Amino acid sequence: MTTTCVLLDDYQGVATTFADWSALDDVELTSVRTHLLDEDAVVTAAADAEVVVLMRERTPFPASLLARLPHLRLLITTGMRNASVDVAAATRLGVTVCGTPSSSTPPAELTWALILGLVRNLVPESNALRSGGPWQSTVGRDLAGATLGVVGLGKIGSRVATIGQAFGMDVVAWSTNLTAERAADAGVRRADRLPDLLAQSDIVTLHLVLSDRTHGLLGADEIALMRRTAYLVNTSRAGIVDTPALAAALTQNRIAGAGLDVYDEEPLRADDQLRTLPNVLCTPHLGYVTENNYRAYFTGVVEDITAWQSGQPIRRLS
Repeated sequence: MTTTCVLLDDYQGVATTFADWSALDDVELTSVRTHLLDEDAVVTAAADAEVVVLMRERTPFPASLLARLPHLRLLITTGMRNASVDVAAATRLGVTVCGTPSSSTPPAELTWALILGLVRNLVPESNALRSGGPWQSTVGRDLAGATLGVVGLGKIGSRVATIGQAFGMDVVAWSTNLTAERAADAGVRRADRLPDLLAQSDIVTLHLVLSDRTHGLLGADEIALMRRTAYLVNTSRAGIVDTPALAAALTQNRIAGAGLDVYDEEPLRADDQLRTLPNVLCTPHLGYVTENNYRAYFTGVVEDITAWQSGQPIRRLS
């Protein structure tokens, strides 16, 4: 009997090129390349699906949506964590939820792409060069000797900190549970409080999991502590920052700029202010979008479906 599988948010249409889907036994795959804006659209696309594959947290799966998909038996998210899936509700409804392998290196690499793009004014200089504008119109900032503030010293934050040290930066880190010993092991200084880190950093980069404790962690008061010459980089989750407060600070040049890969609403609206602010370097949530990561994701998806079909699901989330 054929198993119906719907793959959501395959924006680039490349999911089938990064794994051997032919290894699956009797699976009919439908790839949805556009983002579905509401639950009704998801229900229409996946009404008959027994298997649904999610690309990270692009499409939330709350209990209300799960209840409207009576044929759903297996829900796969790329990566081993997805805060937008109500796993408990899925379990109650008899839906198995599984994850896939993933890598922490791509988001760390993109963080540095944004940092370098900001401090060396790569976008305006490249645009000027292409358009026949002035030859050298800006003066870049130095990383060597500058202070990098890393908020969250987990897998990704630690990689970012190591690269900062390679550039000759003074690296300071903070998170709620960061101990002096853990900071010392990473070769960085530990800030006693977040305000201390914000006040002394030339670049602040965020690497925290979004939770009740971290939601809105950087509001207007916290952003006001940053230097006027400082940059804020967020490749983690938009909800960690109060976006209107950040936009106001950027508009009024109360900080030098921001590098953003995550947004409260994705895809970002065409008329969103962040698209046009000259001191913002924006990317469309590319942190995990690399060849090796996609290969790990979709090979893992094929493995998950195969294991589930055999009655022995792997990488179950609970």
